[in-house]
Amino acid sequence: TPGFLAVILSLAVCSHAGVTIKTKKAGDGVSFPGVGSRVKVHYTGTLADNGKKFDSSRDRGHPFEFTLGTGEVIKCWDEGVKQMSKGQSATLSCTADYAYGKRGAGSIIPPNADLKFDVELIDFEEGKK
Repeated sequence: TPGFLAVILSLAVCSHAGVTIKTKKAGDGVSFPGVGSRVKVHYTGTLADNGKKFDSSRDRGHPFEFTLGTGEVIKCWDEGVKQMSKGQSATLSCTADYAYGKRGAGSIIPPNADLKFDVELIDFEEGKK
């Protein structure tokens, strides 16, 4: 039944190399963005080791948009968001090599830091084929 499937999907944990996805709220389960799609997300990023927040689109009051699979964002996002369906909220746990790696990001994200992102896939538009 659809209700049972929603419960199973809400408990799902998916893993792809440097990213693990833990669903917090199931999406529609059918609409997945492909490479080249323009996606709109809300997110909050934290350091995995201490939970310190370093960035949030929610704090700014407007979603973040990017083109999926083109390297505009860290690899964790390119790999993780394409596995989410429209409306899904999930925690993306990113290993350092799928985030900012040895370089870190200024004084905010230290070198070799694992990161966590609370991401909601609000909407997307398919890219041109």
